[in-house]
Amino acid sequence: MIYLAVLGRQPEISIAELNALLPNATITSFFVGKKEQPNSLAKISLENDFPFNISRLGGTIKLAEKLEERPLDYLKKLPDGKLTIGVSDYSKNASKKTATLEALKLKKILVRHNRSVRIVENKDAILSTASSLHNGLSGKNERKVEFIKLDDEWYKVIGIQDIDAYAKRDQARPARDAKVGMLPPKLAQILINLCGPLESGSRILDPFCGTGVVLQEALLMGYTAYGTDLSDKMIDYSERNLNWLIRDHTRPTGSGTSEALPVTTGQRERVENQLIKISNKDGRAPKNDLFELSAGDATSFKWSEPIAAVACESYLGRPMSTPPVEIKLKDEKQTCSTIILGFLKNLSGQIKPSTPAVIAIPAWLRPNGSYSRLEILDEIEKLGYNVNNQTREGLLYHREGQIVARDIIILRKN
Repeated sequence: MIYLAVLGRQPEISIAELNALLPNATITSFFVGKKEQPNSLAKISLENDFPFNISRLGGTIKLAEKLEERPLDYLKKLPDGKLTIGVSDYSKNASKKTATLEALKLKKILVRHNRSVRIVENKDAILSTASSLHNGLSGKNERKVEFIKLDDEWYKVIGIQDIDAYAKRDQARPARDAKVGMLPPKLAQILINLCGPLESGSRILDPFCGTGVVLQEALLMGYTAYGTDLSDKMIDYSERNLNWLIRDHTRPTGSGTSEALPVTTGQRERVENQLIKISNKDGRAPKNDLFELSAGDATSFKWSEPIAAVACESYLGRPMSTPPVEIKLKDEKQTCSTIILGFLKNLSGQIKPSTPAVIAIPAWLRPNGSYSRLEILDEIEKLGYNVNNQTREGLLYHREGQIVARDIIILRKN
């Protein structure tokens, strides 16, 4: 099976995520479109069907499968009823005009066959994520279809990143604290996914859990969440947010599914079985095996077993509104390095060999537009970790002009 992934704004991170989750796949990434606005794509070759719902992938905007027939032949086979069609054109000479013409060609022929057809209007060669999502082109309704044209190849979209669901998980949480930073749910997903394939129910540790973003994404993936934090306040916030997630966000629907499904049937059943037990009206969960929280210093805390993987955002230093001067940067680096190395030294003696640890550490914007990283990888290796060679230079996650970026490092215990 051949699939096409439309990647996010930082494609190197998206590719690393796909490679981690699909170790047996052949993945080729490339750029298409105009030089000033390149689009990042990845072709994925798998022996079997794609194993994950796109809701699992923080770095993939759209997912499509290759058609072995022309779009018209595919559409003719669909059940009676009104069709909604969108076309995104990633071909070498693509434009709004080429995408629209392809859609109109399909409509013209289908109308001749007495089919009712609506075309989703293109504002560019490529339908935006919002346009595709809000027109229902996600593959859930077989009569609402988005095709992707890539030169002579055609793909059918089978998943679109649900930007509304991410916004809800981020903004509707009852406990938020801007002072400790806002970890995007997409990034939390990526940190977990970079740990590689894990068994359903695996216990994910976040030793700097803050308000619990990594933990909530772990639960939605069907894992068990284990969070610790130096601050009692943050532990309280995490508990409130996780209880909210369990009570409201993954509330079972009338169809027997849930609003945010874990990835596989087994994971879904496990979470739904737990949801039956968690029904207190006061919003606080009774004792359950979905998550565990404790207050403690990551440089000295004794975590309970088992720990299948570690995914976290470490201490990123003090909030900054402008790039720090050199002397301030030196102090920040020293403080952050001490905490991060102290944590990894403490963790090393408590996890089993080959346990993955994916950590976002800070990098600071400099006046010339580059980022200054922590030079601690050699010290990390001396603590008993293997640093992923493919990402040894780090994976920088940041928006344009962000002062403190997140430098993602991928480790495994030797």
